[in-house]
Amino acid sequence: MGIARRDEVGQRSETVRRANLSAIVRELHLSGPLTRSELVAHTGLTRSAIRGLIGELVSADIVSEEKAEPLGLPGRPSPVVKPNPTATAVLALDILVDSSAAALVGLGGVVMEQVRVDRPRGHFGVDEVIAELAELADTVRKRRPDTDPLIGVGVAVVGMVRRADGFVSMAPNLGWRDVALAARLAEVLGTTAPISIANEADLGALAELRRGVSVSAGDVLFISGEVGVGGGLIVGGEALTGSSGYGGEIGHMPINPAGLSCRCGSVGCWETEVGEEALLRRAERPPGGGRQAVDDLLRDAAAGMPVALLALEEEGQWLGRGLAGLVNVFNPRQIVLGGLIGRIYPFVAELLERELDRLALPGSRDLVRIVPASLGVDAALLGAAELAFEPLLNDPGAWIGPRRAAALLGAGA
Repeated sequence: MGIARRDEVGQRSETVRRANLSAIVRELHLSGPLTRSELVAHTGLTRSAIRGLIGELVSADIVSEEKAEPLGLPGRPSPVVKPNPTATAVLALDILVDSSAAALVGLGGVVMEQVRVDRPRGHFGVDEVIAELAELADTVRKRRPDTDPLIGVGVAVVGMVRRADGFVSMAPNLGWRDVALAARLAEVLGTTAPISIANEADLGALAELRRGVSVSAGDVLFISGEVGVGGGLIVGGEALTGSSGYGGEIGHMPINPAGLSCRCGSVGCWETEVGEEALLRRAERPPGGGRQAVDDLLRDAAAGMPVALLALEEEGQWLGRGLAGLVNVFNPRQIVLGGLIGRIYPFVAELLERELDRLALPGSRDLVRIVPASLGVDAALLGAAELAFEPLLNDPGAWIGPRRAAALLGAGA
């Protein structure tokens, strides 16, 4: 075995230091305030290592440290380490079929400001939506000027997104094709923070995993449905998005060869059988009624109206068939139903379980559990915030030097 050169040892030491900083910041972001003793237990680092690394993070204003309340026990209580949300914040944006939203979210998942605006359904030009997002972003940032500079910007969009550069290749329910969304947003937002963009269902899955109903689950299939149907898959705690980020377009699985034409240009996609328009069509209602029309239908179903109940039954059958196929392919531990599909879940829960019993492979079927989403319409927005935090969580060390320098410059002024 050769002897490592001093520069190699130094490089390895720096790599270990950065990895340890990442472990601490990620734990605080996901778990909230922790004592030093709890951080030792959660990360496996030594007390002396924790003490030194916390000092670095405090000097960069990423975390703060406070004395713990005495508990009347022997010994000195361990100091409490807290994420600093005001000084370490991201801007989250989302673009849904019928609304847009912006939020300022601090380290630890603290939502400090949020605004959402609804718009009529239909195809909206890219320029119009970007202008709307810029206005929303300006609104939340003006409310909290103390959050500048931003760590990053995360964006959720109902479409197929190439994550590497934020390019939206197709968003059928918005009427978009080949949109360089990240580049366009960079022009109007007035920030030098990195911009990360992903599909809204992928980010909904991420949000439920970190902040919602899937916190204790490592293998999750998230299904989001309104006008269209999208999916996000978490395997071993990591997102499975495909080679370019286009994975998870489960709404465009061809499921009915004799079905209807889809907005994507294909025929018989799953979302033509389980989306909002399919449900309203089966209930003999106008297809463009939106959420209010669905609410009316669910009220009629709760009152026992046969047409509404039959529409939900057929919807549930197609939903169950698609879910069974996904269970057979991906073997998730948990299926989380969001959006429209989460709203109709109480009416189709038994039917879904029967379809899985009938069509899913026994081993996978025995493991999986179906649950409604917990974060509602804001799931993708919160997931966008989590996406924007990733550069910091992966390498806090890259932020410490510049933030220390900025703090010193500010003190000198």
